Amino acid sequence: MLTQPTLEKLRALKLSGMAEAFCEQLQKPMPDLDFEARLGLLIDREWYLRENRRLNRRLAQAKLKAQACIEDIDFKHTRNLNKTVVQELARGQWIQQHLNLLITGPTGCGKTYIACALAHKTCLIGMSARYYRLPRLWHELKIAKANGSYANWLAQLAKIDVLILDDWGLATPDDDQRRDLLEILDDRYQRKSTIITSQLPITHWHEHLNDATLADAILDRLIHNSIRLELDGDSLRKKQKSLQTDEV
Repeated sequence: MLTQPTLEKLRALKLSGMAEAFCEQLQKPMPDLDFEARLGLLIDREWYLRENRRLNRRLAQAKLKAQACIEDIDFKHTRNLNKTVVQELARGQWIQQHLNLLITGPTGCGKTYIACALAHKTCLIGMSARYYRLPRLWHELKIAKANGSYANWLAQLAKIDVLILDDWGLATPDDDQRRDLLEILDDRYQRKSTIITSQLPITHWHEHLNDATLADAILDRLIHNSIRLELDGDSLRKKQKSLQTDEV
């Protein structure tokens, strides 16, 4: 029989999904299926295997802070979060339109979780995402400048479909950081989407940037083509702590 040579050739061609499905068909014959149907099953197995690998690769590259998904978002907690709006965002049309998403609200209201859930959905629908806390971003940029990889680093960042910049507004950026931010947002303007999370109301962002000229340029590329989620309410961490106390 030609079974073993066929399996070896499939694996040599890196068609491991087809090889696995072929073995299963040998172990469990399918007399009711014709050749075309059986071949279709082999191809489907290979396709799904490759899709799962690509998804896992996108999720690994995203480096999301929270293991979040849209289905697990708590809409019962009072925080001015509209379920219909989030479900519409989950469809991803805003990403295709290259819009930005600005999520503001007090600490603990779930800004980062929502951002990561939407980034997770981005990966599920076949696009790329990347999470950064701004302090870590500044640090990586500083290293990139020192080792000569700054231009390449910016080019890679510009290709990401959805970029999360978390904790905007915690510390006033210096001049280099403001210019870096402008470079990043200028590369992405009307090409890719950026999610910003911040405790600071949007009306205070210009003052926070502490440079009128650069602030105008940065916010012009960020705000005017954006969707806003302005959250409020008590911290979800307080709720979780209360539940743990009640269980004790």
